[in-house]
Amino acid sequence: MFPNIQKKDYRVLDLIRQREIQDSVTHIILQKLHVTENLISRLGLEKELNGHSGCVNCLEWNETGQVLASASDDKDIILWDPFRYEKKLVLHSGHRGNIFSVKFMPKSNDSVLVSGAADCRIRVHDLTLSEPIFTCKCHKQRIKRIATVPSIPFLFWSAGEDGLFLQYDIRTPHVCKSNDHSVLVNLVYHTGCYAEGKCIAVNPRKPELIAIGANDAYIRMYDRRMIKLSQVPPSPSIHDNSNGGNISTYRAGKGDPDDNIPLGSAQYFIAGHLRSRDGTRSITTTYLTFSDDGNELLVNMGGEQIYLFDINDSNSSKKIFGSSWRSPGSIEQDQRLDEYYMKQNDVDETGDFVDKNVKILPPHVEEIKRLANEGFEQQKYSLAINLYNKAISNCPTAAVLFANRAAAYMKRAWDGDIYAALRDCKTTLLLDPEHVKAHFRLARCLFDLNRSIEADKVLKSFKQKFPEYASNSACRALKMDIKEAIDAGKDITQTRQTFLPLSEYEQEWRHNTIDYKMRFCGHCNTTTDIKEANFFGNNGQYIVAGSDDGSFFIWDRNTTNIVRVLRGDERIVNCLQPHPSMCLLATSGIDPVIRLWSPWPEDGSVNEREIQNLDDAASANQIRMNSDPFELMLMNMGYRFPVPQHEFSDEDSEDQHDQPITQALNCRPS
Repeated sequence: MFPNIQKKDYRVLDLIRQREIQDSVTHIILQKLHVTENLISRLGLEKELNGHSGCVNCLEWNETGQVLASASDDKDIILWDPFRYEKKLVLHSGHRGNIFSVKFMPKSNDSVLVSGAADCRIRVHDLTLSEPIFTCKCHKQRIKRIATVPSIPFLFWSAGEDGLFLQYDIRTPHVCKSNDHSVLVNLVYHTGCYAEGKCIAVNPRKPELIAIGANDAYIRMYDRRMIKLSQVPPSPSIHDNSNGGNISTYRAGKGDPDDNIPLGSAQYFIAGHLRSRDGTRSITTTYLTFSDDGNELLVNMGGEQIYLFDINDSNSSKKIFGSSWRSPGSIEQDQRLDEYYMKQNDVDETGDFVDKNVKILPPHVEEIKRLANEGFEQQKYSLAINLYNKAISNCPTAAVLFANRAAAYMKRAWDGDIYAALRDCKTTLLLDPEHVKAHFRLARCLFDLNRSIEADKVLKSFKQKFPEYASNSACRALKMDIKEAIDAGKDITQTRQTFLPLSEYEQEWRHNTIDYKMRFCGHCNTTTDIKEANFFGNNGQYIVAGSDDGSFFIWDRNTTNIVRVLRGDERIVNCLQPHPSMCLLATSGIDPVIRLWSPWPEDGSVNEREIQNLDDAASANQIRMNSDPFELMLMNMGYRFPVPQHEFSDEDSEDQHDQPITQALNCRPS
């Protein structure tokens, strides 16, 4: 028998034999064999489906995976047989603008489709009838996403750039009037007239939970059972649909008029460093989706990276790693750093973590660490980080691994790397409160994040805890830098001002946010606002996302490392939709084709669409994400720019507490 069939690795034949004996393990076996490492390593282009004459903006599998729906700038919806590569139906949608979203209504025998488009219209199509069931024109700006959930066959939801998120019930007639109560969330009421809805998703296991993304860094999740649907706000008599902001200013930033959304019905998520973003590049949530078990939320941030959030983690992420903003324009720490340091000396607080610290690494982990250290010494910081990721996945409670990865993050200095280093420093100190370098690096990270007042407190605590290093040149230099920053008013608490009219509830929701659990880097998401990221595999073993360089990336979910990069479009890959039960991936982008990807036979064929140098592809995308339009044009013409390196010098190679700390104590791994 197989007592731990989910955790252990068995031969495929053994698993199939076990399925014959014990029917209850069928689902688990399907999960294990759906997408495997071997299948991912052989993934290649199977077929191109031609039929559209414009960019293909959305893809959707039906529940069984026998039909693939696509919609395009050509305003047509096509249903495909993905195994015979044939069109089953071409539906002229009736939309007058680009279609951005199409969904099958659950339990409808695939005969009812919902589409949303740039003409601000939602259409529900019954394929057995010649005309749509109804056309909704409640939205006043482009509709970017439609959402459904398998367990509810009569409801669907929409996200529009007018800041409205609407709920529809196809069992009742829909009338587009101002007294129609169909608004689930009106972001304009809470964040002002520039709020735009970008995406929406419903939890498949807990359909009462709905997550939405907008044109900011916050991800919002609501319990719709607690929300009272409200009226569509009145439209101005004269408006211009082409302007940059939302056309409605009714009660902008003043909150719901009837308290439709109770304070306890919402939970916000944000990557901690995006709170203090300097505003040089806009942040937009382009796509979000729940995991199959409903416990995690995957988010693709436009202008940033991909983040995974644990929706059940209401304490640890916020408490250990986050900082909270009580009101616009000011920051208040949930956990002050001096209190944090006091807790490091409290056995009751940290004893459990300290006891778990692995000081002697297993031989195979020690070898990975050695290779990572070599990569660091050769200034191959992405390689070093990947190896530390792998080592941590094998030994998740070794302080030295987190400390070393923090050093590599600080050297690489991609978007979000300094904050990731700060998180690693805090994890290191939880496991080993006496780790000298982690204390110092924490102060350096805070300083680099423009949190100089906090950095000053940490540095003072560092000198009290380790007085032998107080006169060290690196310590003195950092102290001077921090003092200059504070005197010049460069601390984030002194410089960050926002004049957005946030409602009182919005301020409270932003204060009580949850930080990310994992981060996936390497792609570029700046050009389009419909770029997706999805789980691949029934257990979410892999993460897939498209990129502005025409490629799509596949990450190992456990290590967060890139495992494959494949060229999926001549310009940009926007959509990636995994088949519900097979290792089959449908992608689309600017090209007017849909591409199907499946494992190739093991016959030695060369995959010409595979990008061989993963680190170079990721580094080029990091440059692309931070380039101005002229530099981006030169990059697309073939010019290459050097990767900027964070300004740190070398330090001692071993983490010995009795050795003096040289100038860049914060960098070299142990």
